[in-house]
Amino acid sequence: MLNANELRKGTTFLLDGKLYQVIEYQHYKPGRGNAIIRTKIRDLRTGAIIPRNFLNGDRFEEAPVDRLTMQYLYHDEESYYFMDVESYDQHSIPAAMVEEQAGYLKEGMEVTISMYGSEPIAIELPSTVELEVVDSEMAVAGDTATGASKTVACETGLKVQVPLFVNVGDVIRVDTRTGEYVTRVS
Repeated sequence: MLNANELRKGTTFLLDGKLYQVIEYQHYKPGRGNAIIRTKIRDLRTGAIIPRNFLNGDRFEEAPVDRLTMQYLYHDEESYYFMDVESYDQHSIPAAMVEEQAGYLKEGMEVTISMYGSEPIAIELPSTVELEVVDSEMAVAGDTATGASKTVACETGLKVQVPLFVNVGDVIRVDTRTGEYVTRVS
């Protein structure tokens, strides 16, 4: 069993028969009374984010989650396909689960997938990925005192704001947590 004050970001637990993961966590102690744990939790099956407060004595069942390293293979309209690098088993993940992270996925890259039994529940990308720029809007260097930027399209379809010196064919590093340009690689 898991106590409410043991909840941390990324903790997966069962509550009322549903599987949740903590997104945000804050411990609040008012002047009198019990401590309150303020959280934002994600229902891992529906994707809904729920703000929820717990009291210090609340207890939950911790969900047994396995973290597997998998290699991204390909996708179709309904699913994304990954291969376990140890057992070579292929797993399909519904496109709705990968939707926000799809722009960072390149064929052959390794990601960590959290599994609850045989059900995939979350995908963890590396903190940065390197993507090739395939399309760039025309930018005119005018007033650059404010750090002018332009939008480029990467090989995966991801659109990123970059400095004016980035051109088609360049490889850029993008932060997967924020979606922001980090640096030009080549």
